[in-house]
Amino acid sequence: MDEKQKPAELPSPPDVVAPSAGAYIKPQWRKPHDPDVTFEEYHYYAQRTREEEKSLESPSLNWREIVLRKKQGHEDSDATVTHLTATDFTSHENRLEISDEEWTNASRAFRTASWGACFYLITTDILGPYGVGFAMGTLGWGPGIAFYTIFGFMAGYSGYLIYHVFLGVDSYEFPARNYGDLGFRTWGTLTRYITNIMQALGLLLLLGQVVIQYGENISQVSKFKLCYVVCPVLFVCVGFFLTQIRTLKSYGWVANFAVWLNLLVIFISMGVVAHSPPNYSISVLGSAGSAVDRSTITPDANGNYPPIIHYNNLPPGSLIGSINGLLSGVLAYAGAQLFVEFLAEMKRPADFLKAMWGAQFFIYTVYLIYGCFIYHYQGQYSFNPSYQGVSIYAWQTAGNMISLIAALIAAGLYGNIGIKVLYNNILVDIFNAPPLVTTTGKVIYAAIVPVWWSVAFVIAAAIPDYFGFVSVIAASMLLNLTYTLPPFFALGFDIQRNAIRADQGEGFDPTTGEVIRNETTVQRYIRGFFCGGPWQVAINIWHVIYFLASLAMCGLGMYAAVEGLIEAFDIPQLNSFSCTSPLNLNA
Repeated sequence: MDEKQKPAELPSPPDVVAPSAGAYIKPQWRKPHDPDVTFEEYHYYAQRTREEEKSLESPSLNWREIVLRKKQGHEDSDATVTHLTATDFTSHENRLEISDEEWTNASRAFRTASWGACFYLITTDILGPYGVGFAMGTLGWGPGIAFYTIFGFMAGYSGYLIYHVFLGVDSYEFPARNYGDLGFRTWGTLTRYITNIMQALGLLLLLGQVVIQYGENISQVSKFKLCYVVCPVLFVCVGFFLTQIRTLKSYGWVANFAVWLNLLVIFISMGVVAHSPPNYSISVLGSAGSAVDRSTITPDANGNYPPIIHYNNLPPGSLIGSINGLLSGVLAYAGAQLFVEFLAEMKRPADFLKAMWGAQFFIYTVYLIYGCFIYHYQGQYSFNPSYQGVSIYAWQTAGNMISLIAALIAAGLYGNIGIKVLYNNILVDIFNAPPLVTTTGKVIYAAIVPVWWSVAFVIAAAIPDYFGFVSVIAASMLLNLTYTLPPFFALGFDIQRNAIRADQGEGFDPTTGEVIRNETTVQRYIRGFFCGGPWQVAINIWHVIYFLASLAMCGLGMYAAVEGLIEAFDIPQLNSFSCTSPLNLNA
């Protein structure tokens, strides 16, 4: 028996004619994330949008716009102009009065970025490489280089899967704005909620990681004379004001400035470690040796530290330490969760692969060269973060202060994006909060900022073991966001796409708005898994394996991270909410 799914009828507001029973409900009349919109409808409009984009000229690369993140005075000849305001989109009654052309033009006007700008954003918003030397020290030369190579390639593959799914479900009529939208359109509402919660929590934990790292910065610069709890509080207080900036474009050249500051710290630390010994005394708190074999960093009776050593393979008897080192390296490829935001602003999303693979290669090259350099000169004393492993106090302070400024900018970005994910996908959808563009929404956003940062501060103060906390973040959230969810989304997309039998009349009818399905959901999913030819079936099986392997890695990583934290908290110096700095060995 044919099963026909018709979109639910919306109530008619005053003076507005709503579609009659059985008539097609247009995209602009739909509520956001309407569960009555089927995959077939999303895919139909996505195919139509992709065909239109083929005729568009790829926007030229404008270095001034990229570096300063400012628009030029001239207009793009192909630019679409819209006269709709934010109020038109936030009011359901107003949305019913928007024409088809106005709706799609508003979506087109939002998409202006070039692939070059996207390349810049991916390379700009990556996390610092200051833990790569530490990761190399816990893995050894061979496994360390292999890890960064394999994980880098797989992160790129995950980026490709995000691109693949995005092109199949995003359209001018139903634009995909964030990571959770991919989960919603491939697996449903529950997956969207889980994805959004994971992304918001991941960004919150990343903010906590930044607070930990730079609370230690301030503590080390003050030579431990400042009560440790005050150090992250100072960082958080500045963050209160910085995150009040709601739009990313308002950061302007300041965000770009952070990139050059990080590069300066990289060059300073490389120059100093090549001409000075490691910071031996601090190595017990966060070096590769402290994670894999403490005897390699323990001084003898005369206070002489062991010589620098290197491992060609995994250090013997140190599986947990090696896994924790591996997890700290996952931060290098943690940007996939923001790829949908980048794709959503591209004029031609099909060009994304050039930006993504180019950026992945750039990240891989810079991180691996820097990590190998630090590990070569410091061996088992390679510290996380690397600039705190510098033994000369003046250069140590320079690295701390320069990176502190860059971290404030990065923390502002993490806070901004994290709060928006929380607000738009949880408060608006579940608690019916007003849109962020309204006055009330702006007030609520401003009120959330100190709460968000305060939670990050509590996390930072409770877990002062920096690299242990990084392992928890990487295992619980970043691995899942980068490696687990993309194959899961791709599997759902390919199954539903291949389950459509157009020759039997199945699919979406744009005239009536009806979706024809001739089987039950389970039957369609089973058939979709085994349709598309041998190559597609092999890809589906591979995505199942990839998904399960990533989940297994997350479980193993969480075990290692927790074991590492238990061991770290056995050290007397590591006290939560204490005036004693976790870096002060003389306290």
